[in-house]
Amino acid sequence: MARPRRDDGGVYKREGSKVWWMRYRDKNGVRRRESTLTEDWGEAQKCLRERLQARDNNTLPALRRGQDLAFGEWSDFYLENFSKPPFRAEKTHAVNQRALKHLRTVFDPAKLAEITADDIELYLRRRLKQRVRRPTKNGFVEKGVLKATTVHQELRVLRRMLNVAVRKKLLFANPCGGVEFPARVDGFFRPHYMTWSEQQKIEFSAPDYLRNVIRIITETGLRIYKELTPMKRDQLDLDNGTVWIPDSKTPNGVAEVPLTEIAIEAFRSQLAICGSGPYLFPSDQTAVAHQTTFKTVWRLTIKRAGVPYFRIYDLRSTYATRLSAGGVADEWVTQLLRQGDAKVFKKYSQMKLQMKREALAKLNRQANEGGFSFGTAQGQSGPGFGTV
Repeated sequence: MARPRRDDGGVYKREGSKVWWMRYRDKNGVRRRESTLTEDWGEAQKCLRERLQARDNNTLPALRRGQDLAFGEWSDFYLENFSKPPFRAEKTHAVNQRALKHLRTVFDPAKLAEITADDIELYLRRRLKQRVRRPTKNGFVEKGVLKATTVHQELRVLRRMLNVAVRKKLLFANPCGGVEFPARVDGFFRPHYMTWSEQQKIEFSAPDYLRNVIRIITETGLRIYKELTPMKRDQLDLDNGTVWIPDSKTPNGVAEVPLTEIAIEAFRSQLAICGSGPYLFPSDQTAVAHQTTFKTVWRLTIKRAGVPYFRIYDLRSTYATRLSAGGVADEWVTQLLRQGDAKVFKKYSQMKLQMKREALAKLNRQANEGGFSFGTAQGQSGPGFGTV
């Protein structure tokens, strides 16, 4: 009778070697021997478990290809297939190229599977100490130290790129998950919630077309530069209260968006001032092109209104916050934002902190107490402790 085959494999050391090796059988029963590239027994066992799990999930061939894939090769593949339009916006592709130019100076020769969280943190610490280099006719001139937001953007690009490798089963896990950014990024991913009083001040100081932009975005949540500025007349169906979005940042963004009465009136107002061209927001230079930016007029309008500066993109965040504060379930807010991932809503939900503070101010500390008060205003006469 044949001995039962052991499928779990094991780790061992070769004679004269300090590195642990692993042996296991693949799906076809073929014996495999590979180096774990580590002298630590625990790490070697972890590597073996990853191989066995990949074997059981039928992803072992892809994982083995990932072991031999260089970072530079994957960078080229990512830029060509997952970064260019129409998969990503042209600006996003430019950001990816700029970030990978710096990342490749360090990780280009390394194998994709050999990059660790410690390697990434070391890279980030070095980048945070470097200075901005500006090209001139006489060579490069060094300016101030790099901003933490610039270096953090490189980390986000790296995380996105390795997440794709994980989805393609080329990596078992993304090493960026274990990275702690070694600097504080003030105000990062902290969207501003525009209050109703702020909106009234800004609209009073804004030109007509910017006032329409504010009302449309806060009532529909449209992406300003990807969906609103290139919008054409034929996308509107004001009789039925909808607007069609044929192109967006994500596949879920391509949809028919319902309009509120305020949004319909804002679109009608814009139709009355946009001229005879096809675009609702025509360019200042020519009627055959659309407006591409509102940064200057937005900054000047905010200043005239006496409101602290915040990004115009935060109008979309305001839309999400108002839905959530109105009692709309988070799942529905995600649908109305036309996001593919519900996790994105967490970025917008951070804005509700101010509303939570306002709710806490209404906390009734006298509830269910027989006329006693603890440090709060007392409506009825009676004994209290530290009342005001």
